Formats: sequence, C-alpha cells, structure tokens
Amino acid sequence: MPLAIALRIGLTGLALTCAAISQAAAQSLDKVTFGTNWIAEGEHGGFYQALADGTYRKYGLDVTIVPGGPNVNNRILLPVGKIDFFLSANTLQAFDAVEQNVPTIEVAAMFQKDPQVLIAHPDQGVDKFADLKKLTLFISKEGVATYYQWLKADYGFTDAQVRPYTFNPQPFLANKNSAMQGYVTSEPFAIAKAAKFTPQVFLLADQGFSAYSTLIETRRDLVDKKPDLVQRFVDASSIGWYNYIYGDNRGADAMIKKQNPDELLAYCVAALKKYGIVDSGEAPTLGVGAMTDARMREFFDEMVRASVTKPSLDYRKGYTLQFVNKKVGLDLRPKH
Repeated sequence: MPLAIALRIGLTGLALTCAAISQAAAQSLDKVTFGTNWIAEGEHGGFYQALADGTYRKYGLDVTIVPGGPNVNNRILLPVGKIDFFLSANTLQAFDAVEQNVPTIEVAAMFQKDPQVLIAHPDQGVDKFADLKKLTLFISKEGVATYYQWLKADYGFTDAQVRPYTFNPQPFLANKNSAMQGYVTSEPFAIAKAAKFTPQVFLLADQGFSAYSTLIETRRDLVDKKPDLVQRFVDASSIGWYNYIYGDNRGADAMIKKQNPDELLAYCVAALKKYGIVDSGEAPTLGVGAMTDARMREFFDEMVRASVTKPSLDYRKGYTLQFVNKKVGLDLRPKH
C-alpha cells in the first residue's frame, strides 16, 4: 500500500476515533435548560461565567441559558417541564408558589441582598433613610404591592407619597423633591450618565429588608428524582459566581454582550462587590448560594407584618437547604 494512502487511512481512522470520543463525552453530559427572568445582563453574570469557562461541563452538565424579557415569561415554563431551572427574582416568589400550590421550590440564593434601592437627588437634605419619608416616591405597581408595604409597616411611609413609576427616570429627574426605585446595579449608573450627578442611593437590604434575590428555582419532582443533577447545577453556578465577581469574567461578559450590548457590565460587577450583593450574610462562611431557616423566617415575619403574606402560610415548603451551605467555592474568595 502506498505510504500516502496508508497515512490518509490512518488519519481518517484517528479522526473517527476522536469524533467517537467527543460524541461519547457529549452524550455523558446531562442536558439542562435554565431560564432567566430578563434579557442577558450583569445580574446573571455568574451563570454565564459557568457556561463560558466550562464549569458546567466540568460538572457533567450541558447547560442552555434561555433569556427572559419583556415578552417572555420563563417562570410559567418551569412547572410544566419546558425548562429545568428558573432564576427567581426574590423570596416572595417562593411564598407565592406555596400559596398557589405550584410544585416548584427554591434550592439556592445567589444574591444575599436584594438589589432594590431608592434613589434621591444629592444636596436636598436627604442624608439618611428616614429623610425619604418627606419626598414624592416613584414606585412601580409591583413595588407598591411588595416592598413598599414593608416600608409602610416598618418605617411609616404613606400611600400619599407614591406616584406611578413607569421605568422612565424623567419624572424623578424633573422633581428634586422626589426619589425613585431602581436596582443598585443599574439605575444609579444610568442617572449619573443622564443627569451628570451622583445620586443618593439607599439599599433596602441595608435597612432591614431581608429577602434573598436571584434564587435558583426548580421543580419538586426534579429534586426528588434527580438530586445529584440539582446539586451539580447549584455547585457549578456558585463557582461561576465566585469567578464572575473575583476572576476573569471577560468570557461571560462577551456572551452577555452578544445578546445585550450592555454598557453597565463593569459598573454592575463593581456594585455587586461594593454592596455585598453576592458575598455577604452567610455566604462568606457557608458559600455563595447560602440560605438559612432563620433568614427565611425573618423575611416571612416581615411580610406578615406588612400584610403581604398570610400568617398561616407554610412558607417552609417554598425552599430546601438540601443543596446549599456546603462551602463550595470558598477557596476562590480573595484572602483579606
């Protein structure tokens, strides 16, 4: 046999072998679909990080992230099995699932602090949180129904202060005696850019609003039937968040920018770190994603006090600690 032909045959056989190995490796990965609650953004960075740097694959997962958006409701796809995991906005959604008898459950909380803030003009005598009670407040319908009820119950805010917030900062910018809602990771940046001033920012979590945020939600049947799959997704996502806020996050940001050319990414990561959104509370000792019964009870009591949640609700059915508090990824934290 001529040497060239023999080499061609050998190379072809090698290619087929490599393809077979690659195919076998791909087949060994568990396919997982994760739906977020909005278009790709920095607040989802840790999940994209785990996808970009291969952490999910290392944990035996072939993950597809399905972005949400203004016309997409991924949450309704979870109970019917169209997706495997969902990015839940805050602890209240867990309580809502229990009340509505939806068979979903929270398995990890990536944000120890809810990023919700109230934003005021500088140099208007609004130096402490209580000063907000003398202002007009632009609050969304959802905000009025949830955290604003807590502000009324615990701080004495009033309905008379509220004006509708339509996710347009112009009414706030035009009225120096007002404040508006926002996320600490985005709206302060947008306001500073548009109005050329640095606003006063008050994080509700630092005033006692104890909700978790950016939770991983799944179906109860997946927890029962495939606990190992759930554990691997939680662990890999936690590591993704450590690497996103403390490591090289360029790969994740590139993935996000392909879907959403977001100029906020660097600001978002800085805010996540500055305010301890991801790595505070129990996370420094138990790992990113930590949840505790005491914290859940604390928030439940807040919502009962604010008449948002019924005192008879068995809120414990809305979450499980089975997959968290295992100190996964703690070695990736910077040594202080």
